[in-house]
Amino acid sequence: MATQKPSREGNVVLEPQRAQVKAPPLYKVLILNDDFTPMDFVVVVLQQFFGMNREQATAVMLKVHREGKGVCGVFPRDVAATKVEQVTAFAQQHQHPLACVMEES
Repeated sequence: MATQKPSREGNVVLEPQRAQVKAPPLYKVLILNDDFTPMDFVVVVLQQFFGMNREQATAVMLKVHREGKGVCGVFPRDVAATKVEQVTAFAQQHQHPLACVMEES
């Protein structure tokens, strides 16, 4: 939007105003621990869907194993929801009960 400001000659000069744009909320994608999904499968999921290298994926997998959950990444809502759906479908396809959820960051 612009505001009008009269000039000395009677002409109107428009001055631009900066729009206040709020960043969209971000969501954490988490993997939850269970007693049935193999650790190697969790590492594969982290590499395939979250772009982690083997070392990063192993560290997150161990955090999930020890603490019950681990953060896979932080994304805008639509991206986070897609990641959750992809991981859930992949786990079901391979007959693992791996749970992947998202929560507001």
